[in-house]
Amino acid sequence: MDVKYLNYILAIASRRNMTKAAEDLFVSQSSLSQYLSRLEQELETPLFTRSKNELTLTTAGELYVETAKRVVQMQKELYQNIAALSHRGKISVGVTSNFGLRMLSEIIPQFKEQFPGVSIEITETSLPGLKKLLVDSGIHVGIAAENSTAPYRGQAQILRKEPVFFAIPASHPYTKTHSPGTPITVSELLHHFSQENFLLSKKGSSLRILSDQVFDSCQFTPSAFCETNSIPTTRLMIAQNAGVAFISESCSVDRQKIAYYPLSPDLYRLNLVICQKDWIQNEPERMFLDYILRYFKENTENPYLAENQAFSPEV
Repeated sequence: MDVKYLNYILAIASRRNMTKAAEDLFVSQSSLSQYLSRLEQELETPLFTRSKNELTLTTAGELYVETAKRVVQMQKELYQNIAALSHRGKISVGVTSNFGLRMLSEIIPQFKEQFPGVSIEITETSLPGLKKLLVDSGIHVGIAAENSTAPYRGQAQILRKEPVFFAIPASHPYTKTHSPGTPITVSELLHHFSQENFLLSKKGSSLRILSDQVFDSCQFTPSAFCETNSIPTTRLMIAQNAGVAFISESCSVDRQKIAYYPLSPDLYRLNLVICQKDWIQNEPERMFLDYILRYFKENTENPYLAENQAFSPEV
């Protein structure tokens, strides 16, 4: 039962704008427009009234959308009920960051003892990739580092606020007068490190958004010779005196070679669990989500570190 194209119309109706709907669906605007035109030709009636800046449902469009919502919901309920018959099925999880993989490696063995018939499929991806998978129903749940819950319209829960540190080589002269762990202000950071090479994460990542905000707030353009979303690579270059960087707490390891300083005022990103829209959860799925929430509740006061996690497509 393929409801992909029904979701296209639902997205247009929700956003009332072709460009915004195409962005949400991760398809081109031209492809979406062509699909809508073909559908309206097939139905021999327009579904939307087109104005300069907005698409408004016609009476026929309202009827189509109402029915499409029921069909999409029926598909989800059918698949969930079939999977729940014998506590069998598959839970698809998208992960963008090291902390998510570390968490899954700890909770999945416990979950499998309780629900041995349920398989867990993990997709390691970037943040844009995760968003597309959620829209396309390619995953049930995503674990991601983000700067806001706003893009997810009620689908996301905050697992914790994760501090972001300023990381420098342990041999840097600054460490002789400022012990690692001592807060550093942005003005102090620029005073001591404005001439350093900044190792930046790529555009669109949670850390890059935060670091750009810091730089913009003081009208500073860093010297950057490297952009990478591989935190192990970034840490290795810092340890070899190749530059400085912003690194999240869950990745703040190699402390014999790297000194970490919290920012003042605090700089942090959000660890989120994001559920597929209208995800109807059976008992194993509810319990899996509960394992995730409990893990972060129990570990918030004693932060976990991803020392041995090599994966880091999104930092």
